[in-house]
Amino acid sequence: QVQLVESGGGSVQAGGSLRLSCAASGNRNYYMGWFREAPGKEREGVAAIIGGGTTTYADSVKGRFTISRDNAKTTLTLQMNSLKPEDTAMYYCAAIPSSWYYGDPLKRTTYTYWGQGTQVTVSS
Repeated sequence: QVQLVESGGGSVQAGGSLRLSCAASGNRNYYMGWFREAPGKEREGVAAIIGGGTTTYADSVKGRFTISRDNAKTTLTLQMNSLKPEDTAMYYCAAIPSSWYYGDPLKRTTYTYWGQGTQVTVSS
């Protein structure tokens, strides 16, 4: 069982930065990702970190967002730079036990555990 708690959301002007954190407790042998859901839209994968520290990003955030995880594997971070109004969404942390992992790291159905989300609002 994994418990996930996000923090770090807020309001920022376009071009600004925010840093999201996800505190994870429980089993640490899991892969993790960040997703976001804007009003009226499907939840989409933003970034993920899987085996060997391999990272992957959605095309829309490449070069602007960076996902990382501490060595103790208790905190997942998403550094978001050069934010745009279209980045406005509720951001969710997700996790899947590494032994269960299969398929696309940016696909919602890949993950089993989810946090409650943290709101990010970017104004123009």
